[in-house]
Amino acid sequence: MSKPPAPVSLQDLRREIDSIDQQVHGLLMQRGDIIDRLIAVKQTQEVGSAFRPAREADMMRRLAERHRGILPLDTVESIWRVIISTFTYVQAPFSVHADLSPGESAMRDSARFHFGFTVPFVAHLGAGAAVEAVAKSKGDLALISAASSRAAWWNALEAAGAPRIIARLPFIERADHPAALPVFVISRVADEAMVTEVEMWSVRVSGWNAEIARALAPLADIIAVPDTAFDGANLLVSISASEGLDGITTALKRAGATVRSTALVGSHAKRYTVTPT
Repeated sequence: MSKPPAPVSLQDLRREIDSIDQQVHGLLMQRGDIIDRLIAVKQTQEVGSAFRPAREADMMRRLAERHRGILPLDTVESIWRVIISTFTYVQAPFSVHADLSPGESAMRDSARFHFGFTVPFVAHLGAGAAVEAVAKSKGDLALISAASSRAAWWNALEAAGAPRIIARLPFIERADHPAALPVFVISRVADEAMVTEVEMWSVRVSGWNAEIARALAPLADIIAVPDTAFDGANLLVSISASEGLDGITTALKRAGATVRSTALVGSHAKRYTVTPT
């Protein structure tokens, strides 16, 4: 009869962990070597922003879909986000400008969860100031609340060459997310790097009232700021690209509002929702 295998010792298991840790570190350094070559090929440091929202969204979807085991998805998501952000920073240094008016701790949690501590964090008291700082920069980004606003900061994104909304965080939606504050990411990104699953529109209307707001609520996510000069409102409308803005403008007119102007101010990926198990 063959002897049963000897039980694995704690020392053996710790050696396995040490070996894996060494491999992970080695792979990260290998990734750094590739980024170094990428900088030389693409000369990223000279052209500015290295953000790739479409690629990042695809990476995070695949990460969530293949994840298994006892390691929390929160930890894996944050690790990958920090890796992506840090190597982006290595390619083209940038700062994160954040509007702290929705709550300083929640906004800092979002910034650190998604961008880590290597990327500089710049605080602002107002969305407009954060957007202005990004507009004056070469490749910085801003984090602005996606839930509400005191002013129509998105009007500054309408002009040609202005920054745009490029992402909505957190991308992976689930209960008890450690960085649950909904935020828009604003920056300048090459057109081919954008993801256009959800379009962001700046819409100015006259004749805005609570009844019209209720009529639009089932059709799209909307942030509305009063515009007293025209007895109306400045709207930031999030709408699926497949549906387009026509349904919103038609609903506004039917409800008695007058559409004064519309402008596309960005786009982002459709969020990935994790169902509780």
